[in-house]
Amino acid sequence: MALVSLKSIRVCSAGTPASRQVLLALSRSLRSVGGQRKPPNPSAVAMRELCSRDKTRYMFCRQNHVQLRIQALSVNDTVQLCGDTRSGPKADSRWMDEQVFFRKLNSLSTSKEIFKFLSSLEVMSDIMASGALQRISEVEVDADGLKNPEEVLENEVFKALCFQFEFEASKLSNAGLLNALQALIKLRIDPESTLMASLLSESEERLATRQLAVEQLCSLAESLLELEGPSCATLGQIMNHIQEEDTENWTSREMTMVYKMLQATVREGEQYHDLLNRMNSATLAIADQLSPNFTSIILNSLVVLQQTQAVSLVIALCKHSVKHVPYFTDDELVNVLDAFLCFGHREQSFTDALETHVPKSISTMHPETVSKVMQYCCQKTILSKPIFDAVAECFISVADRFTTSQIAECIVPFGTLNYLPPSASSLFRKLETVLHTRFSQFQPHTLLNLLHSCVLIQRYPVNFLPKIFSPYFLQHLQAQPPGLDRFVASQLTRLFLTVTLECPFYEGPKLLPKYQVKAFLTPHCSLDFHLLKRVKAGLLYLLKKRIYFASEVSTPYFYIVDIEIKLDEEGFVLPAAQCEEVHRRIALCVDGRNRFCINSHNLLGEEAIKQRHLQLLGYKVVQVPFFEIESLNTSRKMAEYLHKKIFPRTYGLGC
Repeated sequence: MALVSLKSIRVCSAGTPASRQVLLALSRSLRSVGGQRKPPNPSAVAMRELCSRDKTRYMFCRQNHVQLRIQALSVNDTVQLCGDTRSGPKADSRWMDEQVFFRKLNSLSTSKEIFKFLSSLEVMSDIMASGALQRISEVEVDADGLKNPEEVLENEVFKALCFQFEFEASKLSNAGLLNALQALIKLRIDPESTLMASLLSESEERLATRQLAVEQLCSLAESLLELEGPSCATLGQIMNHIQEEDTENWTSREMTMVYKMLQATVREGEQYHDLLNRMNSATLAIADQLSPNFTSIILNSLVVLQQTQAVSLVIALCKHSVKHVPYFTDDELVNVLDAFLCFGHREQSFTDALETHVPKSISTMHPETVSKVMQYCCQKTILSKPIFDAVAECFISVADRFTTSQIAECIVPFGTLNYLPPSASSLFRKLETVLHTRFSQFQPHTLLNLLHSCVLIQRYPVNFLPKIFSPYFLQHLQAQPPGLDRFVASQLTRLFLTVTLECPFYEGPKLLPKYQVKAFLTPHCSLDFHLLKRVKAGLLYLLKKRIYFASEVSTPYFYIVDIEIKLDEEGFVLPAAQCEEVHRRIALCVDGRNRFCINSHNLLGEEAIKQRHLQLLGYKVVQVPFFEIESLNTSRKMAEYLHKKIFPRTYGLGC
């Protein structure tokens, strides 16, 4: 580990004679010789800049990198980089303990505070110096780049650090070298500057001579990915070194870093199938020891790398994540939820943990996290009233923070799972206000999905239906993937049928027949054929002949009835094929588990609206839910149950 001396910092003023100024251009372009990066000769660079005396301090390059021109130390105060720390820093009274240094550093929140702190030190290790650069990048860089370029890049301490990192790169420790490289990349320093060339050249030299450990290989790979992308040739060399390592001996940090690197470089993971299998096996052994951050990163990598064969590892990590739920950051929780969704795993204890955590923390959660929690509940058909109630209150309070897609992801589950929270009136008033003000911002399919979910729970968007049924909107809907497929057409048709049956006051445009389906596509409410077979056996026992009922009957109203029984005016059962003298139709809804929310007797929205509409269309709807007939193990018991449900007035008079 090298030592950086800050005592020698002295920036020449404008009035200092030119003979005492050395202007270093960290922006000097690289010269490539035989495909290898070669930094320009430092003395030559200094002399050229001494002659040019370019007064430009910094500028943004075409790739949004920062180009620096730095005034160096005076000739009398040359930069000094000490040797290995083992030669005496612990005995040096000027030395600050690294733990104390980093505690102080991490408590500072602006570059000005950091530079003031650094200028108070006489000497520090290269680890400390590179850590300071990293902290500066953390507080000064946002999504738009460097927030205060002049304040950072013109600072004397920053210039001195850069000077020493450039010209003493060979004396740096591996960690100091690679941490500095990462920090300067985040600070958008021009990758073709002599500073970056020096650090990259030294890094590649150590890679070639196998001086880098696994963690350092990953750090270098991360830097190269940022600079050159996945096509960087050096990444292949790094991966070759990593494949030769014994994964059983890796620490959890090393394992996590390699997963993250693979995620960024190879995606599907086909190139490194053997390495991934070894890593998956080794990670399984330490899964219960992983921190919240490492658990989240590895699960996210398994998703991106499509490690569907790593079932045991996925299950172990999902179970382990339960205890970390209160400690996950928003981004980490989103990664974990994505893994549950991707791999189809369900863990009741995880849902329980969410039910405890979300209501307490929702006021500080990012909208993306809130919407992902709702997406998880919706896809898993988990009706968690504590979560849904908390999300409703959150949306009412801060709806403007949500994007249009996040709004849909939060509201759609209420309709899909057929649940109205206690604050339903306020929730849908708020939604209507948002739709009025941001209607044009919604993508067509997102908007249709949102409005369709509203009608499932009897919230009718009549003010917006004229726009939905307009040729202009339908053309836009058709032009964007997935277009007007059967699922989308089913949603449009259900909106049309709902407004026809439940909103007779609506006088706006109707949905043209060419956009309507012949029968609804209801993926959540598919028929349980085993249950249907048992009900049919009971009906046969009750009615004596198979001709008196029909199954899976298509209706003129887009719905398919599980079992239909026809009655004449006196209440006698008619043959199912008879069309005359039909006074009443009975629709038996054989509702298996997949028509209910998980571990609940709450019907899903699509089945609830179907039964509601069948009643409005004149059917007598008889619900036959799985939880009422599971214990009926004979046809006679089933017949008695059906007799009581279908013909309650004659029950007890015999069949």
